[in-house]
Parts: sequence; C-alpha cells; structure tokens
Amino acid sequence: MLNESGLKKRAQLIQAIRRFFIDRDYIEVETPLRLPVLIPEEHNEPVESGSHFLQTSPEICMKRLLAEAGCRKIFQICKCFRNKERGDRHIPEFTMLEWYRTHCDYLALMEECEDFIIDVARATGHSRSISVRGNTVNLEKPWERLTVSDAFAQYGPVSMNHALEQGIFDEMLCSYIEPQLGMKKPVFLYDYPVALGALARSKRDNPALAERFEIYIAGLELANGFSELTDQSEQQKRFEAELQLIKKQGRAAAELPLKFLASLSKLPDAAGIALGVDRLAMVLFQVETIDQVVSFIPEDL
Repeated sequence: MLNESGLKKRAQLIQAIRRFFIDRDYIEVETPLRLPVLIPEEHNEPVESGSHFLQTSPEICMKRLLAEAGCRKIFQICKCFRNKERGDRHIPEFTMLEWYRTHCDYLALMEECEDFIIDVARATGHSRSISVRGNTVNLEKPWERLTVSDAFAQYGPVSMNHALEQGIFDEMLCSYIEPQLGMKKPVFLYDYPVALGALARSKRDNPALAERFEIYIAGLELANGFSELTDQSEQQKRFEAELQLIKKQGRAAAELPLKFLASLSKLPDAAGIALGVDRLAMVLFQVETIDQVVSFIPEDL
C-alpha cells in the first residue's frame, strides 16, 4: 500500500500527463470498461464480467470515436484488466494511457512520445536524465531508433526471421534483446514483423513489416504504438488468424468485433499508442517493482 507521500507523487504524475495533452488540444475521453466483445488477442486473456468482458485496452472504443464521432486528437487514462498477469512488472488491474491522432503516422508519434516523457519527467522533478536501476538514462532528443531486425542482429543469437520461423521470437526478445535496450538513452524498437502487429498498418515499401514501435527505458518496455490499419478486409483476416491461435490455447471461443470492423471504413489515417502508467511511474520514481507504485496490490484486497 502506498503511503501519503507515494500517493502524492502518483497524483502529480497523473496531473502532469493531463496537462501535456490538454495543452496540445487533445480531448480527454471516457469509454466503457465492460464490453460484449473485445479485440481478439493471442497474448492477452480477458477477465469475464457476466456475459461481457473487462477491457484489456480502450483501443476498440477510442478508434470508433475517431471514425464515427469526428474526433482528431483524443486521450484517456483508465483501468485495464488482463487475466493471469502477475509479477514484478505485471498486475491484473493496471492503469493505461492511450492517445490517438488523425493525419499522423508512427514516425510522427515517436516524436510526440519524446516530448511527452521529457515533459512529465520534468514535472516530476527530473531534468535531462533519470536514474533507473543504476543506469543514468539521458532523455534529451533525439532518442535512439533501432529496427527489430537490427536489434536481433546486434543482440540476439539468431536472426529475426529465424526466430519467427522457429516460433521463438518472444523468447529471444525477452531473454537477449530487451535487457540491452535503453540503458543510456530511451530506445524506439520499430518495424516489427507484420505478423506481430495485428492492428498496425503494413509499411508501403515493405509489406512484411508493420509500422509499429515500442519504447524501452533501462530494459523496461513502456509503450506500444503504431500507424493504424484502416483496411477492413485485411483487419478481419488478421483477427480471424488471432481467433485460431486463441482456439489452439484451449480458451473460450471469442467473437469478431463487427461494429469496430465496420467503423474502419470511416477511420482516417491515424496513429495511436498505449503506455503503461504504472511502468512509467516505476521509471520516474526509481523503484524496482510495480507493487511500489500502486495504491493496493491484489494480495492486500
């Protein structure tokens, strides 16, 4: 349980996040936490709530606001839920920040991410650098940009393509690559294989890759962003592939989010990102576990 000092620090962080987006003319939105159908995801198991599910992300509703409500720039700070997630960096109920911009791609979003983290770091008492687990990380722009293929070549025992073919991509990424990322400057790991970017637009000059990136600071993954896929037919094919993977896991059959799919024809070019607020707090407050930045942990309830 956080004491009063810890609660105050967390409150200051949340206030700094809101100020950043309000000053940039974003609209803060609220969308339902409990939904009849979610985006099918192989790696995220949802929590059931009667005949509905608790959201694993607000993405499905936020992108419908871009498509159907005419919104251009929106953000949301909300609770998300993922079953069977518990560890030093994971908790079943966590706080997510998501923001979306129309007429934007993943490269422009990277630049905004730099501004955002520098701004909230300054607002929480940091200057040009932060100390994370004994590493001094320089926040000054520009941050390092590293393709996934180059990261495997630099740090992995096998190539990216070999890891994909052998079904060991996640194992190689977690064991060999992530621990090396962002030790001196934050890193954008970008251009993921398209098979690992289910909602991301394919690169026009290389359709085998997705316009997707993740942010790492001192080996900790903070955020996942991408240029949005707006092709309804392609998105449905990717969802159907995810449904087959979910079925192979023995999980209950999921449904296609048909209303979301129907909205894609109205979605302009856009980019969006999900950032873990609790993990950002871990970095800025210089602590080792997620338990040290949340008001209550599940075991105390």
